[in-house]
Amino acid sequence: MAGGMEERLWRILGWIVCGLVLAFLLLPLLVIVPMSFTSGNLLVFPLPGLSLRWYEEVLASPAWRDAAWNSLFIGVFATILALLVGVPAAIALAGPAFAGKRLVVALVLSPMIVPIVITAVAMFFFFVEVGLVGTYPGIILAHAVLGMPFVVITVTATLSTFDWNLMRAAASLGALPLMAFRRVMLPIIAPGVASGALFAFATSFDEIVVALFLGAPDQRTLPRQIFSGVREYVSPAIAAVATLLVLLAVLLLLTTEWLRHRARKLQAAPPQA
Repeated sequence: MAGGMEERLWRILGWIVCGLVLAFLLLPLLVIVPMSFTSGNLLVFPLPGLSLRWYEEVLASPAWRDAAWNSLFIGVFATILALLVGVPAAIALAGPAFAGKRLVVALVLSPMIVPIVITAVAMFFFFVEVGLVGTYPGIILAHAVLGMPFVVITVTATLSTFDWNLMRAAASLGALPLMAFRRVMLPIIAPGVASGALFAFATSFDEIVVALFLGAPDQRTLPRQIFSGVREYVSPAIAAVATLLVLLAVLLLLTTEWLRHRARKLQAAPPQA
């Protein structure tokens, strides 16, 4: 009896600690939301009034629209490139062991481990030699490199429960490797591929250091535009953009959770006759 009560108290204490940690992490984000609706010209509390003027300014500003378009354009193509490289890499790494596999894994995951400033400087000096600095292909390629580890990790995790006998059965029926991948493997690992794509897109959409090193003045992304705005004048328009980015992050997290739930349902579903 006493042991059960003690265990319950520890569980309650754990929930309290987790709640305090989450509040510490989330409250700064939640403060931005009401400040984006201020009718004043400064980020102050209490708010002088409520207004949508800063959202209207962001939507009507060519600078913010161009930055949003650049982030979307770069993020989509960087995600596609990360998938084209990351999915085959995950399939190869999930297969039988081969010489140098640990080294390949370390190289693939290195963009997540190496400090982003060092990565940006290295990319800058390399891209200068090949003429990719100040170009969209250069930024897309750099962001694809940063997003690829997330694709590899999520797809590899999905492949950990994949039955490779299905591929052998498809090959025995005359299916070529590409057709077997498209008809058999891809539908099963699709949740992991989609999750990796979302993480890769979020990484590109939120990245600023590489964009500062490699981007031209007319290639400002949203994070770079926010950074420039903070340096010059902290306008409530920045709070409006930050609120929109928080909403985008919430949508991406909800989508990722839905994909994870769907993957669990597919794995738990009984095989069809």
